[in-house]
Amino acid sequence: MTSVIVRSSVNIGAKAETKISAIFHGVLLLICVVFMPGILNLIPLSALAAILLMTGLKLASPKLLKQMWGEGKKQFLPFIITVFAIVFTDLLIGVLIGLAVSIGFVLHNNARRPLRRIMEKHATGDVMHIILANQVSFLSRASLEAALRDIPRGGHVLLDAENTDYIDPDVLDLITDFRDTTSKALDITLSLKGFRDKYIQIVDNIQFVDFSSRELQLELTPERVLKIFRDGNERFVSGQRLTRDLGRQVAATSSGQFPMAVVLSCIDSRAPAEIVFDLGLGDIFSARVAGNIARNKVLGSMEYACAVAGAKLILVMGHTSCGAVNAAVDLLAANKRASEATGCVNLDGLIEEIQLSIDPSTLKTADTWKDGEKAAYANEVSRVNVLRTMKVIRERSSTLDQLLIEGKIVIVGCLYDIGTGKVDFFQSAVSSVVPLSSDLAKFV
Repeated sequence: MTSVIVRSSVNIGAKAETKISAIFHGVLLLICVVFMPGILNLIPLSALAAILLMTGLKLASPKLLKQMWGEGKKQFLPFIITVFAIVFTDLLIGVLIGLAVSIGFVLHNNARRPLRRIMEKHATGDVMHIILANQVSFLSRASLEAALRDIPRGGHVLLDAENTDYIDPDVLDLITDFRDTTSKALDITLSLKGFRDKYIQIVDNIQFVDFSSRELQLELTPERVLKIFRDGNERFVSGQRLTRDLGRQVAATSSGQFPMAVVLSCIDSRAPAEIVFDLGLGDIFSARVAGNIARNKVLGSMEYACAVAGAKLILVMGHTSCGAVNAAVDLLAANKRASEATGCVNLDGLIEEIQLSIDPSTLKTADTWKDGEKAAYANEVSRVNVLRTMKVIRERSSTLDQLLIEGKIVIVGCLYDIGTGKVDFFQSAVSSVVPLSSDLAKFV
């Protein structure tokens, strides 16, 4: 591309594909100016004007106007003001006017939104996460100072410069002064993240715990752990995930693990528990098996997680559109075994376990389901299967049942919607008898 947009447009229109075209174009211009100035002066200015007009129309086409309009007034106004300024003055003055207007819009936006604030609810307490803009000029000082002033005494604030390319020295002085003086006077904990090496007076320092440590695990109650999971899923759905330093978590958890919960979920690739609940390294024991059923080996792992390692919550997570559940429904309706239909010789026991959550009297043949009815039925079977798994955990593990009775753990069921990302929590404990088949009666 050349430095002049008209020549660049001409090169592209001539099917040029490499940077050589710009050099060749420049050589042609040099030859014409040096050796053929008289011939060039014979070209009518009206002809040159027509060429420039056509090129300009291509560059500022109605399609481009529509595109700029669609990007909002803050993009459209500098563009259209520049166009009119060039038309009613001249090219140089018009460009300068457009440049001044654009700078004005940039400074205005920077002054209005120099930072973004998010209150993050970590397991160890709330952290005010302040995300700095890409360019932090001196105009941002007042807004940042006001945000820091709003931090309550004894609070915790995280200054995040991860996506910041420039910070004005005046703003750096403000941050340094807050770190060295103000935060200590008000007992405010300051964490820093994303500050580059060139800011030699400021180094990254995250002071909140973003993973389950021994101290945190001992302090947590089962109810508090459940709330952490609820809050985590809300963040996952809203896209406001917690700030985590995974490298620091790797180092911190290398010497031991103190998970707060054990999650029994399906093997489905679309339902990773750590992501769905916005958790960090070392936060959970994760047991995954198709259909989230509780076999003996799984129960043994869960007993170790709670009785030995100190987990406070057992979460059984099913999900919508579960392939194992759909297969269980179809095979039971067709009176076929899984090994017969799929050739998977070890699948029978798993599918038969899920089929215990299905009331055969509510089944229909494949050609009698109405639109959407089969999917809704299978999702209800997934929910009932979760309830049954919770019941099985208590019936087959006296260890876990006793921990539940003593209030040291809670057993919670939930259903993850793979379409929305939301988790529906239900029934924090299960009695020895659950009327599973009645839950499917409405589909008859």
